[in-house]
Order: sequence, then C-alpha cells, then structure tokens
Amino acid sequence: MYKSSLSVRKEVLLHIIFWLMWSYFNMTYDTNGGLRLEIFSITWLTVYVTTFYVNYLLVLPRVFKPLKWSNVFFGFVCLYLFFVFFRYLFEQVLAKWWFDSQNYPEGTGILYYLYDNFFFSMRPIILSTAFWVILFLIRLLEYNNYILEEQKNTEIKFLKAQINPHFIFNTLNNIYSMVYFQSPRSLSAIEKLSNIMRFVTYEAQRNNIQLIEEINYINAYIELEELRHEQKGFILFTIEMQNEKVDIPPYTLSPLVENALKHGATGYENAIKINLQQTPQLLIFTVTNAIGTQKKDKLGGVGMNNLRKRLEILLPGKHQLQYQKTDQFFTARLEIRLS
Repeated sequence: MYKSSLSVRKEVLLHIIFWLMWSYFNMTYDTNGGLRLEIFSITWLTVYVTTFYVNYLLVLPRVFKPLKWSNVFFGFVCLYLFFVFFRYLFEQVLAKWWFDSQNYPEGTGILYYLYDNFFFSMRPIILSTAFWVILFLIRLLEYNNYILEEQKNTEIKFLKAQINPHFIFNTLNNIYSMVYFQSPRSLSAIEKLSNIMRFVTYEAQRNNIQLIEEINYINAYIELEELRHEQKGFILFTIEMQNEKVDIPPYTLSPLVENALKHGATGYENAIKINLQQTPQLLIFTVTNAIGTQKKDKLGGVGMNNLRKRLEILLPGKHQLQYQKTDQFFTARLEIRLS
C-alpha cells in the first residue's frame, strides 16, 4: 500500500513553521519595541486564521476532487463572504457590544465594506491555496512515482513469467530428445536442468545477480545443447572478465545465446561464437551464428523481445543492443555501461 513520506506529523510541523514565519513578517510593533496587541488585531488574526483553515481543510479538498472551475468560483465566493461576515460580526457587532468600539466608522456603507474587505480577504485565501497546492503537488508527484515504479515492477514480473517457461520448455525438449534416443548422457542433462531450475527459481527472481551467475547459467545451457547434439566444439565461448561479481539484471546475456542456439545453424563448420569482454566501465557481449534454415516456432520471438523491453526498463540510457545480419551470419551485440 502506498504511504506518502509527507505524513500528517510533518504537515503539522510545516504549518507551525509557516505561522512562525508569518508572525515574524506580519506582527506589528509599537515605537517602544513592544508587541501591540489591540482588540482589532486579535479579531483580524482570528478571522484570518479561521478563513485560512476553512479554505485549507474544507473548501480546497472539495474543489480539487474533481477540479471544476465552477467549483473554484463558488468556493472563492463562499470564502469571501465568510471572511466579510465574520469580520463584520467580530469588529462591528461584538466589539461594539463588549468594548463600545468599532473598526470601521459608524455609518460605513455595506458596498464600501464589501469592496474594502475584498483585498483583505485575498491574503488568507491566496496563502492557504498556495500552501495546500504545494503539499498536494508533492504528494501527487510521490504517488505518480510510486505508480510508475509499481508498473515497472509489474511489467518486469510479467516478462519474467514469459521467460521462465520459454527456457524450461527448450531444455525439456532437449532432454526429451535424448531420452527418446536412449542417450547415456540423459542423466547428465537432467543434472544440468536441475542447475537451470535452481537459477530460474531462486537467483533469477532477484533484481540483480552477479555476472558469474549468469555465465554459469549460460554454460549449463550450452552443455545441455552439447549433450543433445552429442558433440562438442560447435559453441565457442571466450571470456575476458576483470570482475565476476559485478551486478547485472538476470537474463541479460542468456537470451542472445538462447536465440543463436535455437535459430542458428550448428556444427563444426558453423560454430556459434560467443564473446564476453568486461572492464570496470563496460561490458560487451557478442554472439555470432550462421543463419539456419529452420523456421521459428510459436515461441521464437519471446526471448529477444523480452530482452529489449527489460533493458529499456532496467537499464535506460546505459545499454546498446544492436543486430547485424548478412546473407550467412547473424550477430547480436550488447553493450552495458557499468559506471
């Protein structure tokens, strides 16, 4: 559940700070330096603060849910009349009754009173509106960031849900073919599948994993392919790595390998070349395969499309994924800035 960092306690603290600053700039002093608290200063302050919080607590929340200009105008008129009524009640009626004194001279016309207090009423209305809108925008921006983060997490989980069956189906197909042909290497393949399942179930559910974990997963996948084809040497994996513990998102490199193994031509004369170069600043992963003649199955595009989408979400502005295709070869090159 979403919870704003701007709690009620912090909001109250901001109000206290605001009124302390307001008092410093607005309270008047007499010629001797003492605070001048006259009756009409008290009534003015009472009306001012009351109007401020009637607008802040009652009017503005209703005006902005939803925002309608007719509501804005109606709320403004009500606040203005509220200010005028209570100031007149305190300064012209009650002050006359209790202290035999009035702020405005006897006989002041109602039109002049309404006109004069229009400008005075704008102060608490504008200040309270500005204060409320600023806090509202802070909470709104926080909430929007929260929604974007939740959407990103949801999309990542959805993409992972697509990836996991895709890899599992491929490896099960490999083992199925070996068991079908009664290959003595089927037990070893099941062991490799166990390693892959451990990666899918545990390591891949984290936001980031170490580079060596992704490499171990790729090696397990390659070994399964070699067991299925009952030959080695048609996959050349070279690694130049300075820090095997650098963090990357899971399934960042493996989709390129999986795509080459699934859709590329295999054999000694068409070796799949995989190269990884990692420095403290940059990771470059390149996969080159001869273009095969087999058709893509229905799951063919999931891995590569997933990879591009996840890179855009997890590594925005920090990666480059490029494809190069000739008549005979297909090359995928991924660069990731690590710092």
